Amino acid sequence: MMKQQVEKVELGVSLSENTTTFCFYCPDAKSVTCIVYDRYNSRKGTEFPMTQSEGGEWMLTIQENLQGKWYGYKAGFYKKKKPDTPYVDEVFADPYSKHVTVKNNYRQQARSYIFEHEFDWGGTDHQFPDDLRDLIIYETHIKDLTEHQTSQAKGSGSYQKMIDPDQKGGVAYLKKLGVNCVEFLPLQKFSPTEPPYGEKTPEGFHNSWNVYSENYWGYMTSFFFAPESSFASDFTGNHSGKTTAAITEFKEVVKALHEQEITVLMDVVYNHTSLFDVNPLPHLMPDIYLRKDKKGKLMNRSGTGNEFKSENPIARKIIVDSLLYWMEEFKVDGFRFDLAALLDRDTWDAIKKEVHKKYPNAVLIAEPWGGYYSPQHFSDHDWASWNDRIRNSLKGSDPLHDRGFIFSDWQNETNRDRLENIMKGTLNHGGGGLFQTSEHSVNYLESHDGFTLGDFIRIGLNPEIHDQVIEKRDEHVTLNEHQMRVSKLAALSLFTAQGITMMHAGQEFARSKIIAKSPCDDPDEGKMDHNSYQKDNETNWLNFDDLKLNHELFDYYRGLIRIRLESPALRKCSNNEISFNYAGDMLLLSFYVNGKSSGDIYDYYVVLNGNAHENNDVQLPKGTWEVIADHKIASSQTIDFINGSVNLPSKSGILLRKLRDWHT
Repeated sequence: MMKQQVEKVELGVSLSENTTTFCFYCPDAKSVTCIVYDRYNSRKGTEFPMTQSEGGEWMLTIQENLQGKWYGYKAGFYKKKKPDTPYVDEVFADPYSKHVTVKNNYRQQARSYIFEHEFDWGGTDHQFPDDLRDLIIYETHIKDLTEHQTSQAKGSGSYQKMIDPDQKGGVAYLKKLGVNCVEFLPLQKFSPTEPPYGEKTPEGFHNSWNVYSENYWGYMTSFFFAPESSFASDFTGNHSGKTTAAITEFKEVVKALHEQEITVLMDVVYNHTSLFDVNPLPHLMPDIYLRKDKKGKLMNRSGTGNEFKSENPIARKIIVDSLLYWMEEFKVDGFRFDLAALLDRDTWDAIKKEVHKKYPNAVLIAEPWGGYYSPQHFSDHDWASWNDRIRNSLKGSDPLHDRGFIFSDWQNETNRDRLENIMKGTLNHGGGGLFQTSEHSVNYLESHDGFTLGDFIRIGLNPEIHDQVIEKRDEHVTLNEHQMRVSKLAALSLFTAQGITMMHAGQEFARSKIIAKSPCDDPDEGKMDHNSYQKDNETNWLNFDDLKLNHELFDYYRGLIRIRLESPALRKCSNNEISFNYAGDMLLLSFYVNGKSSGDIYDYYVVLNGNAHENNDVQLPKGTWEVIADHKIASSQTIDFINGSVNLPSKSGILLRKLRDWHT
């Protein structure tokens, strides 16, 4: 092998028939050596000095196709520019690695793999929505859908289990439920392990917070281009990512979902860098990739790691490049951006411009807080974002002290005007408004953060249980009549609000996150969990026997999903086509929805009764109405016909429709 200087190429590694070219951006280094290894666990490799270009990239071309080998970089620094990190003398993987092999510990010590990948997509392609409001998003951890024994999934690893057609979970379950979009918690390569609990590490970490020493959710990205390998079939022994199984198997998941016409979104974390592993961005180039305050201290407004310096053009470039790579190589349809307000606004615009230039209907959703609260600012930049105001107004922000409409209460920021505007899409010209259009409002009542909606309702109706050990699990999980009534009211309220609908895994059967037994001596074992990020166990895995316990609620959600997909007026009508009727009862919401602008053949009438004890006689608009959802059943087929008035039980709702008179 020999090296030669080459012209500037794309960052990362490039292969031709007879050459391998490396390009690594590290402008402050005085020298960089590329080390090529025959195996992922080779102790020694062949070293090749690299040449620096005028732009700060380090270049190397080797006159051989090195597919099937591994590599890493070792940088030398001038004394004044040497980063203050214990890892600076390590061999680092390439930030542009498309796949890495790592040790199964918190340091990972990744090595980049050189490969070319072919995959038969079988004629499937992207599954972009025509309108974001056509989506019903199912947010889930990929392992939650497959790992519990009740899913009966076959395969080695979560990717393979997802596509087992005979299981109760995975793709088969999403098809059965009827959603048309899945949003996976982070799948970019992260470290599933945190430093050992109770130990002080050589790097200066003292893990006093995580008895599990795990990072199950994955909000600590290490390599933006590489798929998470712990979910792949080759995850064994001391290393993961020993082959490209993760790449093949995740593509198979996307292909299977697209075959069922399900849009695929990834939750991505660009607001901070990984904190614990041997990672090139924070440890070789902190001035380029890490944000500092006026005193020169690293910023950490996320509370989970060093802030990513997205305003730096090279840092912004790795974000945009990686997004386009996932869409091109894996046919991912869009992204949800974790704590996106920590990214600078020019980066918001750059992401939208570059992604939509190539994929005009790609889905971009912000979690619009982090450094500050910014849903309205994202809307100004034509982004969709999570709408916490519908979440808080309908269910509340705290099941003990700040409950919302479904509990017959007023959450501290909510009033009648805001509640009405929320059902219209939380538009910026109404009470508590945020968005220029309902297409920017991602409506949800439950996400991976906080208590599940089921547990929020259980606690909200019986506060005494919030910190109790659950002794009789099935009895706890099974909703009583009151809990079921409130759960259905919450679901109907969510599914009749204008905008994009999102639900979290298990919401459809009132999932309860009870902290499972483990060897980790968790003092809260047996209690309900509100932050399960570190638990790779039955706390998080979906128990499909619970679906049987609350099958009535599951059927109700299935019915609402079908109704919403078949009823464009319920998700994307014009603001002036919704009119509220107020009969002196603040907790009784009733509104008429005209379906003309959305192309719907029906008009709708929605009544939501948040009163705790009072049944309400509600006068209906003239005509005969079809009942398609009430406090018992939700179905796209007609349940009953009514006219005149309806007596509505407390904490319940009703959804009516009738064919429109096209002459009006």
